[in-house]
Amino acid sequence: MTDAFIDATARLDAGAVVGRGAHIGPYCVIGRDVTIGDGCRLEAQVHIAGHTTIGPRTRIAPFASLGGPPQSTRYRGGATTLVIGADCDIRESVTMNVGTEDGGGSTVVGDRCLIMVGSHVGHDCRIGHDVTFANNVVLGGHVTIGDHVFLGGQAAVHQFVRIGESAMIAGVSGVSKDVIPYGIAIGFRAALRGVNIVGMKRRGCAREDIRAVWRAYRMLFHGDLAFEQRRAVVEREFPGHASVGKILDFVRLSRTRSLMMAGRSGKSADDSADAGL
Repeated sequence: MTDAFIDATARLDAGAVVGRGAHIGPYCVIGRDVTIGDGCRLEAQVHIAGHTTIGPRTRIAPFASLGGPPQSTRYRGGATTLVIGADCDIRESVTMNVGTEDGGGSTVVGDRCLIMVGSHVGHDCRIGHDVTFANNVVLGGHVTIGDHVFLGGQAAVHQFVRIGESAMIAGVSGVSKDVIPYGIAIGFRAALRGVNIVGMKRRGCAREDIRAVWRAYRMLFHGDLAFEQRRAVVEREFPGHASVGKILDFVRLSRTRSLMMAGRSGKSADDSADAGL
């Protein structure tokens, strides 16, 4: 606990490890199997339990509860874990659970994630780097989220769903099927509505790369051919293209019934008149 500040009202079990320069604010409660990284800041009234590791320089706002037992009837009390990466910003009343014995044993959150007020990360989830949750996003257990994903406020993701990198989920959307990398999902029962062009631009993707992803999306999810035939066309059209290849690899790992398809009504979010390509 060298150079750490620990408020006199905080409660740390004897086994807890607090890194250099960490700040533990008033009324925080830290369990015996918790490791707080260097330079972390727990503002006040933060509860961290279980076998939980917080990466360096992560900030945690009041009333967050991290490392609690899974909300699963199959959990048997094992020493499963929650691992949160470096430089995250975890806001008020966020909850995250440790993993389950049958689900890999660990819940993992990557680096530089912004998890806003009231969000929940269920057991055995895998969240990539640079992910943003707006207020009150909820994940069921075993969800996998790629890097640079954005989830709008009050989005809800069903257990076992995968969301590919750089996808965007609109607010108040229910996601029950896998969302391809770079996709946009919108709706109460969400459907694909286009490509996250804005997100790709913010990441610095080249115009040609964005155009290729947009074209591949249109070929894959629109047209008269059967889906497997459309996929074969995309594979022939974009051999060796890295970003399109990520979409194709993602699709191969999804059973057809669990892959989110494009909506059949309403205007696409990336209609060619608005795509800016």
